[in-house]
Amino acid sequence: MNDFDEGIVRADTFFETDHDSSLRPQYLSDFLGQAKVKENLSIFIEAARNRGESMDHLFLIGPPGLGKTTLAQITARELGVDFKVTSAPALDKPKDLAGILSTITERSVFFIDEIHRLKPAIEEMLYIAMEDYELDWIIGQGAAARTVRIPIPKFTLVGATTKAGSVSSPLISRFGIVQRFSFYEHKDLADIIQRSAGILNVAVDDDAAMLMASCSRGTPRVANRILRRMRDFAQVAGSDRITKDIVAAGLNKLEIDSLGLERYDREILLSIIQNYKGGPVGAETLAISIGESIDTLEDYYEPYLIQSGLIQRTSRGRIVTDKAYLHLGLPVPVHNEGKTENADQRLLF
Repeated sequence: MNDFDEGIVRADTFFETDHDSSLRPQYLSDFLGQAKVKENLSIFIEAARNRGESMDHLFLIGPPGLGKTTLAQITARELGVDFKVTSAPALDKPKDLAGILSTITERSVFFIDEIHRLKPAIEEMLYIAMEDYELDWIIGQGAAARTVRIPIPKFTLVGATTKAGSVSSPLISRFGIVQRFSFYEHKDLADIIQRSAGILNVAVDDDAAMLMASCSRGTPRVANRILRRMRDFAQVAGSDRITKDIVAAGLNKLEIDSLGLERYDREILLSIIQNYKGGPVGAETLAISIGESIDTLEDYYEPYLIQSGLIQRTSRGRIVTDKAYLHLGLPVPVHNEGKTENADQRLLF
């Protein structure tokens, strides 16, 4: 495997590092993009803070890398309360959840990532904790078993998910605030890149920042990773700043094209075109053909490909659009002609 592994900028691959942590905004005023989400949340935070109460439970929905975890941390900091974090797969048994909830302090923010993966028994315990601020616990066994309610401090649960459709209705109904994240605009991503560049102590030309933004899949996490790689290229090239030419050369080496597609994204499109005549093809068949799991295909690849208008999800399966043919530099089949706008979208690098 070479130095420029294809997974270098994938939004779904997340390893918390000092760099990742240092680039996270600490307050709402530093959080760029998602204007509507930020505006609403600032009101809810201020109201709860003025009343001296815990904020209502908060549910965050959106693809990976858009800032759900960061916003949960900011919420706790703006409220001036403790922050506890875990992920649903880490909660194996009800006692795991009970152990966390029994140690929280008044008005704490408790963040559960990938909350759609909670086990039913843990989810049922969470219902009572969210509504009544009590833990339902069974003491003893057999005929001597009895249920006791243990009170816990009032807290704010922040649940985040990339698959809102997999979260049960009873759980969603217990969240008083639901906010949905969308992919970022290029201008917002360019601003994020410039902010991160300042933290990393590297100069970035405006046109270079915009080029990186256009290839960042609408995702701040990807934008920051591209920035760090371009910093490496600039340093090795002996440049004291990141220019548009350095970014263009670096993206070529990383096999990232003008829409932010990587090699695996293009393999998905080519697989549908070459093996299934442009579709439709089922998700399971497509996942096997590219050597990925269905979850990875649906959670991490498809959202951006659909958002970019390169594939369509239909009842019969996935279909490649005219725009995908044109982007890959392939002729559009006769039966597809006239379906795609913006026919000039092609690879730039």
